[in-house]
Amino acid sequence: MSHLIAPSVLSADFANLQRDVEMINRSDADWFHIDIMDGVFVPNMSFGFPVMSAINKYATKPLDVHLMIVEPDRYLEQFKNAGAANITVHYEACTHLHRTLQAIRDLGCKAGVALNPHTPVHLLEDIIDNIDLVCLMSVNPGFGGQKFIENTYKKIRELKAMCAGRNEDLLIEVDGGVGVHNTLALLQAGANVLVAGNAVFADENPSQMISQLKNISPQIKTA
Repeated sequence: MSHLIAPSVLSADFANLQRDVEMINRSDADWFHIDIMDGVFVPNMSFGFPVMSAINKYATKPLDVHLMIVEPDRYLEQFKNAGAANITVHYEACTHLHRTLQAIRDLGCKAGVALNPHTPVHLLEDIIDNIDLVCLMSVNPGFGGQKFIENTYKKIRELKAMCAGRNEDLLIEVDGGVGVHNTLALLQAGANVLVAGNAVFADENPSQMISQLKNISPQIKTA
């Protein structure tokens, strides 16, 4: 499977949101990555249901919704109704993670789990069969434009080994500090979904940057 690119709308120009949504529609991107922050789980706030519904109105590609909120179970159905195709919750925010993942799947969405940089991959051992997507945070969640945490490569390899023979279709997503400088290394480690925010929207030609990220191949050329 070719890797997927999910531009993070959090880095878009909110004064020209429809323009940026339509740019992603026309681009080689695969998903829209939507960060939902409540100011409690992370020290920042982002948009809620009205803005997400507005994005969904114009988006022609799936919405990959990343919930950085406490008590996510209370809002799962609302996010589904607002257009979510994938719903990712944080391991650190869920007391009954298995139940939460089942509830997401019952809504017809892909069920994802996000891990903060300090959270070890082995904590997913008992539930890896029930996950469609794991989002490895490669920066501390809450703000865009942060420096990539190098330990992420090790976590990708550990996750790849864990799902071997158990969940071969698992989507391994990396979120934070992703750009052309590290895309090849991330793909070679085993990632297959890359979230790119600042790298895309700070570029002079965002659509071209998306194409560049999409067309990097993890295959190593040998003589």
